[in-house]
Formats: sequence, structure tokens, C-alpha cells
Amino acid sequence: MAFTPLHDRVVVRRVESDEKTAGGLIIPDSAKEKPAEGEIVSVGEGARKDSGELIPMGVKAGQKVLFGKWSGTEVQIDGEDLLIMKESDIMGIIS
Repeated sequence: MAFTPLHDRVVVRRVESDEKTAGGLIIPDSAKEKPAEGEIVSVGEGARKDSGELIPMGVKAGQKVLFGKWSGTEVQIDGEDLLIMKESDIMGIIS
């Protein structure tokens, strides 16, 4: 990918949700919610304090994360639908 986010922003690829419920019912596309889980594709270098000191990122590319339902800005890069969000929009890392 030829895109690198700036400062404390990350690029996230949503993880596809299941097509069926636990009971075996098929969920149509129109009824699905967008998943709040994704994989980090790229990260910026980190935020800066007022003094100019760099605050390193707490996440890295390849990690699976949970984020808020309305977090990020949807973009299309190289034909792929991705999200750009601040690191603070990420709620946690899935191990």
C-alpha cells in the first residue's frame, strides 16, 4: 500500500462478520451491522507533546483491534475499503 497515515492515525481493514447467527439463520446484507473489529494495516509515527517529544504508538500493523461503532473515516485506497482513525478511537487489542 502506498499510503502512510500521519501523527497518531491508523488505517484499519474491517473484519467481515458472520453470514449466519448462532442458531443458523442467514443474515441478509441489508440487516448486517458494520463490524467494530478490524486489522491494523498501517500506523503513523505517533503524536507529539507540546515540547515536541514523540509519543510512540501503542498499536502496530497486523494487530486485531476493537473500535467504536462510529469511529473513523471510510476511504478507498487501491480499490479496498478501509478506515482511517485516531489511535484513541481504538478500544483494545484482541490477542
